[in-house]
Amino acid sequence: MKWHHEHLPEPLPADPLAVAAAWLAEATARGTQPNPNAMVLATTNAAGQPSARVVLCKQIAADPGYLSFYTNYHSRKGRELESNPRAAIVMHWDALRRQLRVEGRAVQVSAIESDAYFATRNWRSRLGAWASEQSEPIATRGELLRNVAKVALRFALPAPVSDEDAPDPGLRIARPPHWGGYQLWAEAVELWVEGSARIHDRARWSRTLTPRDGGFDAGDWSATRLQP
Repeated sequence: MKWHHEHLPEPLPADPLAVAAAWLAEATARGTQPNPNAMVLATTNAAGQPSARVVLCKQIAADPGYLSFYTNYHSRKGRELESNPRAAIVMHWDALRRQLRVEGRAVQVSAIESDAYFATRNWRSRLGAWASEQSEPIATRGELLRNVAKVALRFALPAPVSDEDAPDPGLRIARPPHWGGYQLWAEAVELWVEGSARIHDRARWSRTLTPRDGGFDAGDWSATRLQP
């Protein structure tokens, strides 16, 4: 087995999210895994019961320091973030032998930002956002597909939405009011690089967030290395 010899810099970088953004960009450019922006998002409900699922990271904004993702606000994750906005994510790039962990507080992005991103989505995905009551029970898959078909009729779409090769009809499909983005503002960040004999390289950064309208004012990062 060929050992991996990458290490975190010494001294540690001042901004861990700048490193994380570079890692994501490299993973995307290399194309060694289908979804390099996949991340596990962990939330808790009001009783403290945790749940986790995979979502797609749409941006790592090193300055001012958040990650963004989009979802149905009425989904389980949306309801849990409403009751407790503290959350954590993990991104693992196995082929690059790197891992990112972030803990912080989530806030909804503005309607303008959500509208702008929604407009970039594939038209079939925009229909799905209207048709699916995410996380809610449904009797059969057939019922779900009928819901999609009803939404297609509502927007006067001519092509079967089940046809993945169907061309974009070019019709405007507005964003559902219950669908939009979040920014996960980082309070703590951990970077991990695989090392030989499991002597991995690992470090943690933390900072203080002070709430303000639409986000936070962030203090300076404090860094320390951790034993693997």
